[in-house]
Amino acid sequence: MPRALTVGPAWKSANTVATRLRRSRRKIAGVAAAAVMASGLAACGGGGSSSTPTLTWYINPDSGGQAEIAKRCTDAAQGRYAIDTSTLPRDSPSQREQLVRRLAANDDSIDLMSLDPPYIPEFAQAGFLAPVPDDVAQQVSQGVVQSALEGSTWNGKLVAIPFWANTQLLWYRKSVVEKAGLDMSQPVTWDQLIDAAKKTNTTISAQGIRSESLTVWLNALIESAGGSIIAKNSTDPDKIQLGLTSDAGVRGAQVMRDVADSGVTGPAFSTANEDTNATQFEGPTAGFQVNWPFVWPRANSAVEAGTLDASVPQDYGWALYPRVDADKPSAPPYGGINLGVGAFSKYPDLAYEATECITSDENQAYYFETNGNPAASAAVYDDPKVIEQFPMATVILQSLQQAAPRPQTAYYSEVSGGIQREYHPPESVNPKTTPQAATDLITAVLRGDQLL
Repeated sequence: MPRALTVGPAWKSANTVATRLRRSRRKIAGVAAAAVMASGLAACGGGGSSSTPTLTWYINPDSGGQAEIAKRCTDAAQGRYAIDTSTLPRDSPSQREQLVRRLAANDDSIDLMSLDPPYIPEFAQAGFLAPVPDDVAQQVSQGVVQSALEGSTWNGKLVAIPFWANTQLLWYRKSVVEKAGLDMSQPVTWDQLIDAAKKTNTTISAQGIRSESLTVWLNALIESAGGSIIAKNSTDPDKIQLGLTSDAGVRGAQVMRDVADSGVTGPAFSTANEDTNATQFEGPTAGFQVNWPFVWPRANSAVEAGTLDASVPQDYGWALYPRVDADKPSAPPYGGINLGVGAFSKYPDLAYEATECITSDENQAYYFETNGNPAASAAVYDDPKVIEQFPMATVILQSLQQAAPRPQTAYYSEVSGGIQREYHPPESVNPKTTPQAATDLITAVLRGDQLL
C-alpha cells in the first residue's frame, strides 16, 4: 500500500520543519541576497573568464520536451548562456525531497528547477527561491491562466514562473451518455454520474489511491462545494485554521464516500491511480472518468500501436469537471509545473532571462503538442497545431481558468499527508467523523505533537 507523504530525511518531523523554517528565514534570506549580489557581479563582469555560463535546469521526467526546450533556448541565447538539464525522480514527493536537501545545503548548482505547484510556498518561505525581478514578473504574467498565476504566488508576490498548467476533465463515453439520457451540454453533478453509471451498468473512474492523487480529488470536491482545505492561512503553523469540518468540507467528504461506495467504481478502487483509471476507461465497462488530458494521446498511441481499437477513442467525450452541487460551478484540479530560480545560483539574472525563453508561447505550444502538457499561456490554445492534437483544447482552457490550486501553505506535505491517512480508503470515509479526525491529526502534526 502506498504510504502517506512524510517530511523525509531532510526534515525528520513536522516540528523540525517548523523550527527549521523559523530559524532559517533570516539566515537564508541573507545568504540568498549575498548570493544574488555576488552572482550578478560575476555575470556582469564575467569573472575574468570568457567561457559561456552554464545553467543547470533540474527537470521533471517527460518525453524529452524540456531537454529540447533547453537546447532551443541555448541556441537562442547566442552564447550568453547555455542550459544543461538534470532529471529529477519521477514522483513529486521525491522531487521535492531531493531539491530540499540540496537547497538546504546552499547548493549553487541549482539554477532552474521544475517545481510542482503545491511545494512552491514551502520553497519560497524557506528562502530557497531567488526573488523574481519586477520586469520579469510583469512579462511572464501576461495572458497566463488564473490558476497558474495563483499557483506561482506566495504572500501576494509571484515567486515562480508559470510554465505548463494541467487540469482534470470529465471524460465520458458518448455511447453511455446517449443510453443514459444525460445531457452533457449542461453541467453535471457527481450524483448524476453515479445514477447514469448504475443505469447503464458502467463504471466511474477516479483516484482512490493513498497518494497525492487523493488530496487532489478531495481538494477539488471541497473547492467545488465553495470551501477550502485551509480556511485561514498563516506562516505560523499554530495559527493555520483548517476548513475540513466546514459545510463544504463535510459535503466534499460525502461525495467522496458516495462515489467510492456506489458500486460503480470497478475493482480495487482504493489503489486506483491516474494510469489505472485510463486503462479502465479504455475497457468495455467504461462510462466516466476524471483525469488529466494525457488520456487522449495515450489512447490514440495505443490505436497506432495496434493494442486498442480505433472505435474506443472515437467514443470519448469531454466536459468540465463534475459539480458537487448543481448550483455551484466546479473547481477542477490544477497541476502542472512552474519554474523556480535557485536562491544560491551564481547566475540568477541569466536564469530569469532563460525562463522567459522557456515559457514563450512558441515553446509552450511545442511542449503541449509533443508532450501533451497543457500550456499556462491562454494564447497557445488558439494554435491550430494544438487544436489538431487536442480537440478538447477549449475545454482545457476553460477548466484552467476556473481551476483551484491545492492549499497554498509552507506546510503542504503535512497537510496532504494527514489527508491521505484519514481519507483512505475512500469507502471508509464518514462525513460526520473523518473531517474532524483529519483536522485533529494535521493540527497535532503542525504543532509538533504528533508525527505522520
